[in-house]
Amino acid sequence: MAEKKTWWKEAVVYQIYPRSFSDSNGDGIGDLKGITAHLPYLKKLGVDVIWLSPIYRSPNDDNGYDISDYRNIMTDFGTMEDFDEMLSTAHSLGLRIVMDLVVNHTSDEHPWFVESRKSKDNPYRDFYIWKDPKGGKEPNNWGSCFSGSAWQFDEATGQYYLHCFSKKQPDLNWENPKVRDEVFDMMNWWCGEKGIDGFRMDVISMISKVQSFPDGKVTDGLYGDLSPYVCNGPRVHEYLKEMNRRVLSQHDIMTVGEAAGVTIDEAKKYASSSGDELNMVFEFEHVDLKGKPIVGKWSTGRCSLKELRAVLNKWQLELEGSAWNSLFWDNHDQPRAVSRFGNDSPQYRIVSAKMLATCLHMMKGTPYIYQGEEIGMTNMHFSSLKDCRDIEEINAWKQYVEDTNIVSPETMLSCFDAYGRDNARTPMQWDDSENAGFTTGTPWLAVNPNYREINCRAALADPDSIFYYYQKLIRLRHENPVIVYGVFEPLLEDSDSIYAYRRHLDGRTVTVACNWTDQTQPCSLFDAFGKNPVGAQELISNYSSHKAGALQPYEARVLLEE
Repeated sequence: MAEKKTWWKEAVVYQIYPRSFSDSNGDGIGDLKGITAHLPYLKKLGVDVIWLSPIYRSPNDDNGYDISDYRNIMTDFGTMEDFDEMLSTAHSLGLRIVMDLVVNHTSDEHPWFVESRKSKDNPYRDFYIWKDPKGGKEPNNWGSCFSGSAWQFDEATGQYYLHCFSKKQPDLNWENPKVRDEVFDMMNWWCGEKGIDGFRMDVISMISKVQSFPDGKVTDGLYGDLSPYVCNGPRVHEYLKEMNRRVLSQHDIMTVGEAAGVTIDEAKKYASSSGDELNMVFEFEHVDLKGKPIVGKWSTGRCSLKELRAVLNKWQLELEGSAWNSLFWDNHDQPRAVSRFGNDSPQYRIVSAKMLATCLHMMKGTPYIYQGEEIGMTNMHFSSLKDCRDIEEINAWKQYVEDTNIVSPETMLSCFDAYGRDNARTPMQWDDSENAGFTTGTPWLAVNPNYREINCRAALADPDSIFYYYQKLIRLRHENPVIVYGVFEPLLEDSDSIYAYRRHLDGRTVTVACNWTDQTQPCSLFDAFGKNPVGAQELISNYSSHKAGALQPYEARVLLEE
């Protein structure tokens, strides 16, 4: 059966982390006016959709993922008038805006929770998950995703509330139909009244909990794993089908769900081609590959190409014809792609960043570019905890360094260098002026010192830059249906060094081959030709000349045959 064609399958998405994108008023924090000022830059890049990390009113315990008012703008970012101007400007440039929807939890400063904690008989009590102590302790042994217990005791009523993340992020009780009514009404307001173009749904796979709340398996010696009881829960698909009926199907929008712990079978339900839940999900199996763990989720290692390819190919093959993939290397929760998967040394940063982009953008699915990825921004070095702003890092330090002495400060900092979320949140590097042109004030998080070499102004001035390579990849996707809709065929699956595959559609074949190492590697796909095979057209490569039967360090080649 022919693939159904839709605009969101053909789109390329650019994620903005507003706090770190561009500061228009010198307070050191990125804002909406800063985004508006740089929309022409994104238009030039060629993307179709902008996904904004949360901009709602928030006390900012978890950088905006703790929302206190869903229908207002965080004062750090500006006003609703600033939002309206940004949205209008984006639409005038042909750019769509997707909002980050955070409805697994709210801030503890949201009016619903303020009311909920007042008394057990408050009308809002059941908007959240409250439980009695068990043996004078927490209701179960669950550990929070941000370290520590997932339960917080509240003196006022003598009960605990559940928070899968920060204690300032109490989980909503989706079992309560009034919660769903409020959430769906708010979503319809953003789509209908405000005119946004879709939602990226934060940890949406966690909205349904196993109602017996059993203890979890202890994995780090301290707390039980809550994920089997809160991820892909018993009613999650029921809730999303209801959301689709009451909101999503009423508007021409794009939806992508962050689905922690999602399996292939679950993804086929979330993103079914029947269209009764979401358009696509983010799976994290490939970014959960970190080499040997040191403690908890933390590591300094890297996975092998074979491990990575096996995961990505599995998702390409098994979703074919039944669900749609989302394609990404990094985001606001992941380290920088070129530092993690490529080689961020001065010698190989540019060529390996282009290789990674080629490998991803030629796959089947909707590609996501994280801000700064298109200029090859790298991970940051953290010399002390004082350099860090992320609550996950701060809590991990307290748990593993201060409270239990499981790891040394030096080891924990090296883990932050490799996998800390602040790597993705250092300010956008616009030019080589002070603070990389991000702000005239003191940035909320330090700018990576390499901004004098790695910045947008330099990239725009260099025809061979990573920026223009991304621009060409995006244009190729827009011009060639085989790149969007072609069936995926894996190649060279035993190779330790080369990631290769083909895409097929209507008699056209695209062949992609990428060398993931800093050494020239023999490649059987090119034995017969240093030049292109007869009738083949080279769509893109990060090298201007090739070696017969081989791929040079981090070389990527894409050939089209008809």
